[in-house]
Amino acid sequence: MATRLGLSLPQMGHYSIGTDVPAVARAAERIGYDSLWVFERALFPEPATQGLYGIEGLPWPDTYRNVADPLVTLTLAAAATERAELGSSVLVAPLHLPFRLAKALASLDAASGGRVIAGFGTGWSWDEYAASGVRPFEERGAVLDEIIAVCRAVWGPDPVVHDGPLTRIASAAVGPKPVRPVPVLLAAGSERALRRLVDHADGWLPVGFSAPRVAAEWRRLRELAEERGRTEPIRTVLRVNATQQAKPYDGPDRRPFQGSVDQIVADLVEFDGIGMDEILIDLQSCARDARELTDVAAEVWEEARAAGV
Repeated sequence: MATRLGLSLPQMGHYSIGTDVPAVARAAERIGYDSLWVFERALFPEPATQGLYGIEGLPWPDTYRNVADPLVTLTLAAAATERAELGSSVLVAPLHLPFRLAKALASLDAASGGRVIAGFGTGWSWDEYAASGVRPFEERGAVLDEIIAVCRAVWGPDPVVHDGPLTRIASAAVGPKPVRPVPVLLAAGSERALRRLVDHADGWLPVGFSAPRVAAEWRRLRELAEERGRTEPIRTVLRVNATQQAKPYDGPDRRPFQGSVDQIVADLVEFDGIGMDEILIDLQSCARDARELTDVAAEVWEEARAAGV
């Protein structure tokens, strides 16, 4: 079976969200993409108090200055499509009130006919937590734990009951319900995060920085699942942040998924060998407009399928 392919929706400021998101979503579904994805960046601090991903000295890209809300973006895509799944890679879950997030995702799943994938992460930006976090940055793991528990409760049968540090539901009917159990996928790299995934989530959202690194983390995750007695399969969706350009990139500092479409597809072939269920390709930062994004997405899809991905 061919690896599923997903495409990120155009959320950044050089796109017209109201028209470009539905247009790209429809085109991606027509091309053959299996899923459509969003990410979350709540703000762009000036000056930056920490580097990108929390790495000292690594600058934030200017494209993060203006990123549309992920749930609004998915809603626009849901209304424009019929088949493609609708996922987040990732929602910074602790920036959201647990009950409201669970209710919004259930409503979106009901509206879309059962197509939502809830991809959560804890994030890394102190400034985003200062602006929107429901608890301090240091408590983000505990908040994510409760968000997962609240989602499971709200998405389950009535009466809904939950008693936690952030959310108390004594006994209530909460609707609409999802069409089917919404899969919860987590971004996880540390041992603690991997244990949370094995015990409480349906799948994993790695990022394609390095094929050997992803392969090693995937081996460790499977080992941990065996150690902890998990028998359910772990769904895997690899996120690829591509930097496409017309000519090949020949520099010695070339990163994976940087360069021409041929180079990006060659990297897809390499990463496909790891055995992920799905590869999510984000091309939006390098396209000038929705038309170019759609054209490049079509070219990548066609060449990837021709290459056996």
